[in-house]
Amino acid sequence: MLNDIKNNAQTRMAKSIDALKHTLTSIRTGRATPALLDRVTVSAYGNASTPLNQVASISNADAHSLLVTPFDKGMIKEIEKGLYNAEFTPNTLGTAIRINMPPPTEERRKELAKQVQKEGEGAKIAIRNIRQDANKEIAKLVKDKAISEDEKKRGEDDIQKLTDANIKDVDKVVADKEKELLSV
Repeated sequence: MLNDIKNNAQTRMAKSIDALKHTLTSIRTGRATPALLDRVTVSAYGNASTPLNQVASISNADAHSLLVTPFDKGMIKEIEKGLYNAEFTPNTLGTAIRINMPPPTEERRKELAKQVQKEGEGAKIAIRNIRQDANKEIAKLVKDKAISEDEKKRGEDDIQKLTDANIKDVDKVVADKEKELLSV
């Protein structure tokens, strides 16, 4: 019973960290990565919100630009429109589109670092809530006399260790992203 609670808590905490990592990939650092275009949608074949990666291939042209190559050459105008709507500035090169990623200003980098901190704090809160849920489940087992007080204490200690380890992981993810942001 305690192992099930621990495993469930660990799985949920890992999902919180994965969600944080996914969110942080969409924050522009000045370095071009195809993940920056994950949330871009285009109007394609009658569907108003088709993800860009379903109608074009996205690759790195160099460290500061991306190359979007449509599968259907007739889609270039729609892709350009989707990129403009997502606040990117596309340059059409015949059958492909180049997107330059200018490095952010120092002020913008500091704003982004604050945003990264905020996202990290949200992940920590989620992890703490998971700990609270797990501890409530353990307390319910004691109330139902399914486990002893000693087992409760041991279970709560294990959950706290899990929480501490996962919060440490969040801190590392946030620190790595901040380092990437603030390096020129």
